[in-house]
Amino acid sequence: MAVDLTGRSFLKLLDYTPEEIEYLIDLSARLKKEKKEHKNQKVLEGRNVALIFEKTSTRTRSSFEVAAHDLGMGTTYLDPSGSQIGKKESIKDTARVLGRMFDGIEYRGFHQSDVECLAEYSGVPVWNGLTDEYHPTQMIADMLTVKECFGHLKGITLTFFGDTGFNMGNSLMVACSKLGMNYRACGASKYFPDDELVDECKKICKTTGGSVLLTEDPEEGARGADVLYTDVWVSMGEPEEVWKERLELLKPYQINSNLMNLASTDAIFMHCLPAYHDLGTAVGRAVYEKYGMKELEVTDEVFESVRSRVFDEAENRMHSIKAIMYATLGADGK
Repeated sequence: MAVDLTGRSFLKLLDYTPEEIEYLIDLSARLKKEKKEHKNQKVLEGRNVALIFEKTSTRTRSSFEVAAHDLGMGTTYLDPSGSQIGKKESIKDTARVLGRMFDGIEYRGFHQSDVECLAEYSGVPVWNGLTDEYHPTQMIADMLTVKECFGHLKGITLTFFGDTGFNMGNSLMVACSKLGMNYRACGASKYFPDDELVDECKKICKTTGGSVLLTEDPEEGARGADVLYTDVWVSMGEPEEVWKERLELLKPYQINSNLMNLASTDAIFMHCLPAYHDLGTAVGRAVYEKYGMKELEVTDEVFESVRSRVFDEAENRMHSIKAIMYATLGADGK
């Protein structure tokens, strides 16, 4: 039976079946190929989407704006200073206003409950551009990247190093479980994912053939893995005591040549960006001045190596976000 996602919101992968996720990955690949061939993709002309960014982003904003333009849609960008959402106007009321003006809404912010509220009351598809709990649009791009490298997803072993209980670790664990992949969360136990989510993913794995492993041993995490993945440890604006604790606890989980050498011979490195692999960022310089570390979650050697797929992955954000909007706004039925 054909997959029809018309009118659906895209809030977390737990809401989607493996078949629906695979459909979005394959649709991303198809739309990517069409764009490379300069085919006209303006199948949603006359539509308009709102882009709400309580947390700013280079890749997510660019991806949504370019993807919407390619599909023929108009966009309205609302940053923290350009919207009263949650301040002078409740999220519920904002949803009911925007839902009457726009055909779809993207939200990037803090709480999963906020994007769920937008979806409940807007009456139009809502897309989660990132919350503290989940980052589902990133997952379609990531899985597209893995499939491009290996030709398949089922049976692939992916290890995420670092803060395994935040949005990226949570989302990768769900994605891998849904797609029959072997997921390893490798980091300090303090940052392990929530037990309830781990149990839910292990239950999913019983039907898909995937697996979930939590380990504090970097060598166990890396050994034989096909994908070594990480994300930033610290963020600008966080108190320095948080930096100190995280650096101390996560330093053993830096992806370096030693860990890459333990992985499979054709293993790849992935990172959702931005990355603190050198002193080219304000955060990187601040950490170096305070703690003397020039490289954080990944070394520059690995980041710039031939095994790194981070910029393929970054490009795929746009193609996958296009696929999500294309499918949920009913372009297949036009």
